[in-house]
Amino acid sequence: MLINLLNELISIESSTKKGANQAVDFCGEWLSSHGLEYCKLENNGYRMIVCEIGKGEKTLVFNGHVDVVSGNPNQFIPFEIDGKLYGRGAADMKAGVAAMMCALYELKDEDPGFKVQLQIVADEEIGGFNCSGYLAENGYLGNFVICSEPTQLGIAHQAKGVLRLDLKIRGKSAHGSRPWEGVNAIEKAYQIYERILKLPFTQESTSYYDFPSINLAKIQAGDAYNKVPDECLMCFDIRFLPTQNKEDILKQIESVTEGTVFVNMFAEPINTDMNHPVLTSLDPIVEKHSQSPTVFFGQHGTADTVFFAKHGVPAIEFGPSGANWHGDEEYVICDSVNKYKNILIELVHSLDVENL
Repeated sequence: MLINLLNELISIESSTKKGANQAVDFCGEWLSSHGLEYCKLENNGYRMIVCEIGKGEKTLVFNGHVDVVSGNPNQFIPFEIDGKLYGRGAADMKAGVAAMMCALYELKDEDPGFKVQLQIVADEEIGGFNCSGYLAENGYLGNFVICSEPTQLGIAHQAKGVLRLDLKIRGKSAHGSRPWEGVNAIEKAYQIYERILKLPFTQESTSYYDFPSINLAKIQAGDAYNKVPDECLMCFDIRFLPTQNKEDILKQIESVTEGTVFVNMFAEPINTDMNHPVLTSLDPIVEKHSQSPTVFFGQHGTADTVFFAKHGVPAIEFGPSGANWHGDEEYVICDSVNKYKNILIELVHSLDVENL
C-alpha cells in the first residue's frame, strides 16, 4: 500500500501551484477512500488538508508538503532499482507524506488519549507562508510537530534562524574620469561587508555549528561606466545559530554601517530540547528500527517547523532516508519509508498524553 501510494504521488507533477493543489486533492481523496475524514482549506489559491484521529485536549501534529521543485519530465515517472525509488519529490518529501498518511490509516480505529493531526500543504518549497504559516496563525498548532523532511531517520531538533537583510549604502556621484571627487558606494559597501564578516556574532559556534553563515546574495549599484555610483544595495542571507537572536545581530551590523538596514525576512531558529518527552520516547524507537544509535543534529536550512516555533510549539524534522533531493537523481530508500511509518505508529502507541 505505502510504496504504491508513493508512486502515485510522485507521478503528479506538483512543481506548480496547480500541480501542488492537484496533489493535495489526491491525498484528500485517498484519505476519504480509506475511511478518514478531512477538512480542506485554501489560502491565496493554495490548498491544504487537515485530518485528525483520536480525542483529547492535546495534539501531535504530522506535517508534510507535496509541492516539489521543478524537474525534468522523466522525474515524474517513478522507477525502482535496488530498493531505491527514484523521482522528483521521492525524498523531499512525498515519501514522508505517504508514510504519515498510511500511519494515520493504521491508527484510525484507535484512541491514544490525544489527537493526531495530519497536515498536508502545498507551498513549502516557496516559503510555506500560504499553508503551514496560515495553519499556525489560525490555531492549527498542536503540542508537538513532526515535519517529515528527509533526515536519514535522524532527528533534527535544531535549525538555524534566517535573517534576510537589505543594506542601502550611499556615496557621492562624480564623473568617472575623476573618481576622487566622489565617494564610490560600491567600494564603501564592500568595506562594510568585510567589517560585517568580522563582527562578534560571526565568530560564535555551538556543538552542531562551527559558525553562522553570511551569504552576500545580491548587489545592485551603478548605471553608467563614466559615473561614480552614489548608491549601492547589498542583500544578505544570514543563517544564525539557535543560541543567537535577531536584535543583537542587527545592532552589531548597524554599528558598522551608516547606511539603512531593512529586514526583508526573518524566521525563528529551531531549538527543541533533546530531553522533551516526545524525543525521549522517539529515540529508542528509532534506534530499534534502524538498528543503530539515533542521530540528533541541527539543520542549516529551514522548513515549515519555523511557523510552529514562532508560537512556542516544539518541532522537529524527522523523515526517511534518501539522497539528491532537488537534484536530477533524487531517490528515497523504500525500506526506510516503511520503517518510518512503523516508527510513527509506535511513537503514538508509546506516548502518554502527559508527554505532549
